[in-house]
Amino acid sequence: MPFAVYVLGLAVFAQGTSEFMLSGLLSGIAADLGVPLSAAGLLTSAFAVGMVVGAPLMALFSRAWPRRRALLLFLAVFVAVHVVGALTPGYGVLLATRFVGALANAGFWAVALSTAVAMVPDRLKGRAAAVVVGGVTIACVVGVPAGAVLGESWGWRSAFWAVAIVSLPAFVAVLRTVPGGRGGTDVDADPVSVRDELRVLTGPRLRPVLLTMALVQGATFCAFSYLEPLLTRETGLGAGWVPVSLALFGAGAFAGVTVAGRFADAHPVAVVATGMAALTAGWSALASAAGSPVLTLALIPLLGLLAFGTGTALITRVLGLAPGAPTLAGAFSTTAFNLGATVGPWAGGLALDAGFGYRAPVGVSAALMVLALLVAATTAKSRRSRAGERRLSAVNRCARGRRGSPGERPGTRL
Repeated sequence: MPFAVYVLGLAVFAQGTSEFMLSGLLSGIAADLGVPLSAAGLLTSAFAVGMVVGAPLMALFSRAWPRRRALLLFLAVFVAVHVVGALTPGYGVLLATRFVGALANAGFWAVALSTAVAMVPDRLKGRAAAVVVGGVTIACVVGVPAGAVLGESWGWRSAFWAVAIVSLPAFVAVLRTVPGGRGGTDVDADPVSVRDELRVLTGPRLRPVLLTMALVQGATFCAFSYLEPLLTRETGLGAGWVPVSLALFGAGAFAGVTVAGRFADAHPVAVVATGMAALTAGWSALASAAGSPVLTLALIPLLGLLAFGTGTALITRVLGLAPGAPTLAGAFSTTAFNLGATVGPWAGGLALDAGFGYRAPVGVSAALMVLALLVAATTAKSRRSRAGERRLSAVNRCARGRRGSPGERPGTRL
């Protein structure tokens, strides 16, 4: 595995810390800025909206650039908006910085995924994608709990300063190690037109996979965004348990990405199907067991493993089905991933505002997983039906060939 792939994972670690750390800072942000908890939760949605919009736009914007230049520009913008966010006294400015930071993060993700898989042979593409996504899971293990500790000790703004500082070594590492080829393609390869890439990515094989990815990630972000109030107000754990729980979730996520990286290339459908079924049961179990500290703490790392293992397998599936879209496949994967991250916290916030209690977001996560299973089952049934029709058509053609052409009677051939 090229060292540059691990460098991309390091940069994603810094950005992933920012994306996920709000789950441990929501109460502090809401109190400091004088907004409801659900409004603080929308900061996560704003980041996700920026990722959804930014992934394809930034990938197209930087398509003709040297990949190193694109990655460095996106990182520089990411650092700048976190400095502004740490200094702002108003909710509106903080919301805007989350959106702009997400645009930069989306552009980085799109280029990083395409660059990573372009630098390795086909048999290692799933593992390369897992290394990049693994940066997020390490952020959950180390960065997010550290952010929660900083927020508890010195206020939520200190976590924003920490993200900006941690991003600087990643900037230097990308500058020194990542090749300077164009976009996510090999330098010597003929560029694929945007129209051809879009044709691949909007085809019937990829649409249901992308929708399934969005629903799975929606379930993950819905529960994860409101994990802190669930633990402190429903489970009865003290604030000191929040970073521990986030670290447990991140440790499980890291294990899930590692496992998926080793098996998703060879068995993508089996990994995805098993993970989705287990996640549906897992979120349902957490919604039921949230009143028990022991059961809750036992389920959190398991759900991290299942959520990120399934998500990584879905990304690998998209990249495997879209070899004709070397630039935009990573962007569309990022968009689907973060479309779920947009809808999930929003839906969880609606359930909270409706007065259904702090378990409600986890119940919404279980419902989103049921929808994901329905999409996958419907797609599989449709594929089997089309495959049966193709086999029947082939049999009929063979039968007609054996009987001869229409109107030809046996014994008339010369």
